[in-house]
Amino acid sequence: MKHNFGAGPCILPKEVFQEASEAVIDFNNTGLSILEISHRSKEFEEVVTEAEALVRELLNVPEDYSVLFLQGGASQQFAMIPMNLMPEGGKAAYLDTGVWASKAAKEAAVLGQVDIVASSKDKNYTYIPKNYRVPEDAAYLHYTSNNTIYGTEVFDTPKTNLPLVVDMSSDIFSRVINVSDYDLIYAGAQKNLGPAGLTLVIIKNSLLGKSGRVLPSIFDFGQHAKAGSMYNTPPVYSIFVSMLNLRWLKAKGGVGVIEQENIIKARALYDEIDRNSFFRGTAELEDRSRMNVTFVMDTPEKEAEFLQLAKERGLIGIKGHRSVGGFRASVYNALTMISINALIDAMKEFEENNK
Repeated sequence: MKHNFGAGPCILPKEVFQEASEAVIDFNNTGLSILEISHRSKEFEEVVTEAEALVRELLNVPEDYSVLFLQGGASQQFAMIPMNLMPEGGKAAYLDTGVWASKAAKEAAVLGQVDIVASSKDKNYTYIPKNYRVPEDAAYLHYTSNNTIYGTEVFDTPKTNLPLVVDMSSDIFSRVINVSDYDLIYAGAQKNLGPAGLTLVIIKNSLLGKSGRVLPSIFDFGQHAKAGSMYNTPPVYSIFVSMLNLRWLKAKGGVGVIEQENIIKARALYDEIDRNSFFRGTAELEDRSRMNVTFVMDTPEKEAEFLQLAKERGLIGIKGHRSVGGFRASVYNALTMISINALIDAMKEFEENNK
């Protein structure tokens, strides 16, 4: 058995893989593959309608927000957000908590002034900055809620009077959020939503057309909202698989239920890291991510030995990012406690073998 701890693209439920694979051959008894049906067909319009309804239901999205299914990944949103929210000659505020937050700020700086309100770069992004000041004249405050590389997560929503923008690529649908606390939420799909190729944007309608800039239509949130995510050919298969995954999540009981499962999984793994004499966590205790558990060895020369044991035990994707080293176990929604226990057992076995 393989246990997929990859950071993304990542694990999805087996039921979703099964349904998705069947649709590749014959989608809803149409005699056509989901890969070849028209995105303007009644059948696919029903998919988009259901996917949006599930997003709204599972996250309790208020009526005055648009739900958009776009392309280009979170990286394209790094540019689209300042295009749409920052006026010419304007300023935006960014919280720097890792590589992706830093890249978002860099793209915004192409379009206007960027104020880095706080950064945890001084300690290799092992913590979430607290008690920082947000400039009142910024167009918005942007932050990344979960930092996949460094294993930190923001659990307390920043307090600000500015429009609040958040990149939730790696923890959306993993825990209960209050959408009305945010003005724009965006997320690449390839963690807890679905396969790569789809980007979810949830935007307050009052922000549409806010920047006053003249934009190419493809980069204008208002155009996508007006077209119901059909301005151009959407990522048909990615939306379909995401819809299946959201059905699965709803059937499990929703986001509140999966959050409790995620807490249990992360706690079990962190408990072993803290107990085991060979491993230690890299992130500050209060900021430890539930989605991406990062840990290292005090004896780095033994890391290759543990990776070999992990490979033999079917543990896939646990090598840490080069920025941190060591190991990273991504604990997304579809990862089961069986996989967590397999990793814990391997860590115990390694400790026993090296006493």
